[in-house]
Amino acid sequence: MERFGEQYLEFDDPHGLHLEIVEREAGEVNNWNFGGVTPDVAIKGFGGATLLSSQPNKTAVLLENVMGLELVGKEGDFARYRASAEIGNIIDLKLTPIGLGRMGVGTVHHIAWRASDDKDQLEWQKYVAGNGYGVTPVQDRNYFNAIYFREHGKILFEIATDPPGFAHDESQQTMGENLMLPAQYEPKREQIERGLLPFEVRELD
Repeated sequence: MERFGEQYLEFDDPHGLHLEIVEREAGEVNNWNFGGVTPDVAIKGFGGATLLSSQPNKTAVLLENVMGLELVGKEGDFARYRASAEIGNIIDLKLTPIGLGRMGVGTVHHIAWRASDDKDQLEWQKYVAGNGYGVTPVQDRNYFNAIYFREHGKILFEIATDPPGFAHDESQQTMGENLMLPAQYEPKREQIERGLLPFEVRELD
């Protein structure tokens, strides 16, 4: 299929979450080779998101006038916005209003935006609040700090910091070998581990 001149494959994950793999020039080439997948066709990373809003016109105002995204164009039932980053910078906003979803498997709780550090995040907190949105205090998420606000189309936005990062409690070389939990969840480790679905990285035939 094609949208805004890009080819894409769409599918649903086992829980019903709608996903797309998009053919896009932007972004650094992935140099990890595995299972016959070469860098020229490997997935580069997260490309962006599609927003389903109860009031798309108000979400559009936020994206352009507060978040600072550029309106690239409109096609069919979508408006495309672009941020300044090289990858993960594309937002497609569905122009038809969508009713509020219900929390559960196969839904997305919020969309996260990136702040370079704590100072940058506090500036965003003040700026967003100054534009009439209710913003939370800073939340310590162990690997990053986060603030949240619900925009007028009822989508929950998060602005999260880069630091301290995922390497502050384990080395990059051993990352992924153990399940790392924030301190408040350690007492429930056994219960959490029992609920995890097994997975394996395997080569396809």
